[in-house]
Amino acid sequence: MIRKPALITYITAGDPDIPSTLEFLRILAKYSDLIELGIPFSDPMADGKTIEKSHYRALKSGTKVMDVLNVVREFKSEFDVPIVLMSYYNPIYVRGVESFVGNARGCGVDGMLIVDLPVEESDEYLDVCCKYDMKTVFLASPNTSNERLRVIDEVSTGFVYLVSLYGTTGERDEISSLAFDLVSRARSICRNPLAVGFGISKSEHVKDILNAGADGVVVGSAIVKLIEKFGRYAGDEIERKCRELRRGLIL
Repeated sequence: MIRKPALITYITAGDPDIPSTLEFLRILAKYSDLIELGIPFSDPMADGKTIEKSHYRALKSGTKVMDVLNVVREFKSEFDVPIVLMSYYNPIYVRGVESFVGNARGCGVDGMLIVDLPVEESDEYLDVCCKYDMKTVFLASPNTSNERLRVIDEVSTGFVYLVSLYGTTGERDEISSLAFDLVSRARSICRNPLAVGFGISKSEHVKDILNAGADGVVVGSAIVKLIEKFGRYAGDEIERKCRELRRGLIL
C-alpha cells in the first residue's frame, strides 16, 4: 500500500464542511503517497486538542458517515491516491461491520484504521475486510511488546502505524527518542511497511524518521491546524506545508 519513502497526510472529513474537504483532498493528492481521512466522532480519545476540535467542527457542520463515503467516491473518480479511513469503532459497529466495509470499499476506500479496536477483538472485522479486499492498518506504540507487535504485523495488510510517543496526537517541536527506538525494534520484527505518526510536523522530522528506517510518515495536526486557522480558505497554506514536508523525503 505504501512504498518508501511515503508522505501520508491526514484531515478530518467535514472540517469545516464537505465541499472544503474535497478541495483539500485534491491539494493533498498532489503531494501525498496516501491520505488518511478521519470520520468525525464525538469522543476522539486518541486525538489531541487540534484534531479533537476538527471533529467538533465537522460534526457541527452536520457531517454524516455517508457524506464521508460520498466525498471519497467523488475524489476517487479523479485520483488514484490511496485513501485510508481513520475511525473509531462505534460508527462502524452501529451500521454493521459488513455493511460499512462493503459500502466503503464500493466508494473507493482502500484501507481502514480503527483507532480503538484491539487486535484481540478484531476477528469479525478482519474477516469482513478480507472478504472485500479492504486493507487493514493497526497501531503499535512504544510500550507494545515484541510478541504483540508480531501479531499486529500479521493482521495488518496495509502497513503498521507506529505511534511515536505516549499520549495523543499533536504537533511537537522534537521527535521523541521513543520513536527511533520503536522503529528500530519494529524493523527487526515486522514484514509490513512501517509508518510513523503522532507529532511529525516538519521536514526535518520527516527526514529523521525515514533515516531511522521507517517507510513513511503520517502528518495530521500540522495540516489540521491550518484548517482551524484559515477554514475553507486553507488550501494555499496546506499546499505550502505539503511542499515543505516533501522536502524531507529527499534522503
